[in-house]
Amino acid sequence: MPGATGSPRKPPASPERRALKGELRGWRSRLVFAGPAIIASVAYMDPGNYATNIQAGAGYGYSLLWVVVLANLIAMLFQALSARLGIVTGKNLAELSRDSFPRTIVWAMWAVSEVAAMATDLAEFLGGAIGLALLFDLPLIVGMAIRAIITYAILVLERGGFRPMEIVIAALVGLIGLCYLAEILIAPIDWRAAGRGILQPALPDAAALTIAVGIIGATVMPHAIYLLSGLTQARADIQDDEDRRKVLRFSNVEVVVALAVAGLVNMAMVMMAASAFHLGYSEVAEIETAYHTLTPLLGAAAAGIFLTSLIASGISSSVVGTMAGQMILQGFLHIRVPIWVRRLVTMLPAFAVVAAGVNATQALVVSQVVLSIALPVPMIALIIFSSRRSVMRDFAIGPVLRICALAGAAAVLSLNFVLLADTFGMAVPFLD
Repeated sequence: MPGATGSPRKPPASPERRALKGELRGWRSRLVFAGPAIIASVAYMDPGNYATNIQAGAGYGYSLLWVVVLANLIAMLFQALSARLGIVTGKNLAELSRDSFPRTIVWAMWAVSEVAAMATDLAEFLGGAIGLALLFDLPLIVGMAIRAIITYAILVLERGGFRPMEIVIAALVGLIGLCYLAEILIAPIDWRAAGRGILQPALPDAAALTIAVGIIGATVMPHAIYLLSGLTQARADIQDDEDRRKVLRFSNVEVVVALAVAGLVNMAMVMMAASAFHLGYSEVAEIETAYHTLTPLLGAAAAGIFLTSLIASGISSSVVGTMAGQMILQGFLHIRVPIWVRRLVTMLPAFAVVAAGVNATQALVVSQVVLSIALPVPMIALIIFSSRRSVMRDFAIGPVLRICALAGAAAVLSLNFVLLADTFGMAVPFLD
């Protein structure tokens, strides 16, 4: 029979394999591996960031910009370590924790991570729903229902592979970035004051500390630390350590670029709020109030752009949050549930908050403080595994990176301790 003789024809090599072999070069080789950090970067531009950044800019002008910069640098480092963990070990952080720690610690880590996942989804779900409700003059509960449908529709795209999902998320991230570029061009920014806010750290009072911790919780997200290790764990056809080194180089570049964009968006949020609200409207602390106040101050276009970016942020971050929650559940407990069940469970707190009549924006800020308090759990676990040669072999981090990671974790722990001390009425000298 024709074609019966000879060896079977080999399938064409994957784009990732071709890039690792050097057959693809330049921007094409980088584009092949792009995606995981872009998805993770959504966690750093979610509606929780809007709530904390509006309060920071309105209440304290440009003086808390240094917190945004610090949080973004810590996020870059820990996202790079998370990606390294997945690339080198082929496992995500939750799976390694389950395999390495005593059972009681694993259960405790899972419980804290689940609380953080619910706090994350509260912010993401409420934020997007607020945007839809304001833009189309709908009841908040209707906006939440529409958000739920849109999110589930995007999650279904994952059945067609990772690329369709990544393209949609990247488009939404691009939309958020363009919206805030437009806001910066519309708002009269005091660039000298912004420079001082970046270079001169200051915490004017205890309320500023609460917002600072919220900014860190909204930027360095617990679920995002788990997420990137899972997105990179089986992304490329890695055959040896040389392949791993190449993929790590691609990953590190993508992490820096993606999170730099996220950091600039967060800085733009604070600067817009400082420019529009700090002088004369410093009491603005809610997303709804910010929208209604922007219209007479900067015009209907600025207010509309603000809501468009908020909706894009809520939709994209809610999709990514559900993916992370699924990864945490599977990693710690080795249990897989249908995506719609996972989505329903994480939505319930948001519906409960609205049904109880709780102020939505204040709930967003509180959720970010909860995230910051939960954050040390994955941070410490990530440092432990990244430093172990038994886990990472020749890819274990060296003394410099270890010191930087420990310093970042110590900064978060210190801020959390001061916040808790102030909350329970203990004296905090530098805030008196």
